[in-house]
Amino acid sequence: MWLPRGPGLLRLMSTPMRKPSPHPTPDLRRRLLAATLALLAAGCGGSSDGAGGDSPETVAAADVTVLMMGNSHTTVANLPAQLGALLRAGLPGKTVAVAVAPGWMFLDERVDHRASLDLLRSRTWNAVVLQAQKYSTSGVFSYSTLGAELLVQAARGQQAVPVLFPEWPRRGVAETARIYDLHVTIATAQPACVAPVGQAWDLALQRDPALRLHSSDGNHADVPGAFLAALVLYAGITGRSPRTLPDIDNGVAPATQAQLRAAAADTLDAVPARRHCPTDAPLALAAPSRSAYHHEGP
Repeated sequence: MWLPRGPGLLRLMSTPMRKPSPHPTPDLRRRLLAATLALLAAGCGGSSDGAGGDSPETVAAADVTVLMMGNSHTTVANLPAQLGALLRAGLPGKTVAVAVAPGWMFLDERVDHRASLDLLRSRTWNAVVLQAQKYSTSGVFSYSTLGAELLVQAARGQQAVPVLFPEWPRRGVAETARIYDLHVTIATAQPACVAPVGQAWDLALQRDPALRLHSSDGNHADVPGAFLAALVLYAGITGRSPRTLPDIDNGVAPATQAQLRAAAADTLDAVPARRHCPTDAPLALAAPSRSAYHHEGP
């Protein structure tokens, strides 16, 4: 049995079961719907509004465009906005837009999601970031990577560099290598960049255990953790080191940003984000994408 990352399942198990009314009142229906949506959000599956990305109009006018597909770990702590700020800082003179596919869902769900596929096919992209490959939290079970592989193929069909986003480990759980290696199997089947996000988190916390990278649930990122993930994704997207990037306006202290840039850059020296996509040109050498939105069917 697969268990979602997040507190949703525990909350469900600890809630007393009650026999439902055969004719729920409107108020009960509203409360049931609200509870269901909260549970889906906590479990990182299902759907949300996909908030955090730039508008279609902004994307259509940008020189550099990135599409992110994932669950709550993609949108938490303003990760898309932080990534956009890093790209603008590292690519001066370029306009940048980061779009987020609608909903929170796993990649095997995303591959059948019409709105996500329409967005992917609506234009050429410089990069597509793919997060939310299912994995067994216990390490006992195996899950298919076919959905992720198909999305990598689809990204390349839109002239994008696919960047796989292995999640950071849960607090106190030694799972970085297992999560990363799972994504390497995807990139071995379908060449894609693999961002060593978990390794960067491990190094940063090894150097300074007082860093607050996780949120209070021990699963999602706090703002500094999302910033560190964005630094590693920046390298996967651009082919550049984040070492010389300036501070960005994200509420993280400059000294902490410097710590995290160093951890990201040192990690990338040891585990390059583009190890599994060596033929993809660095973004700085790629022709800018400025095509307008259009629809190409299902």
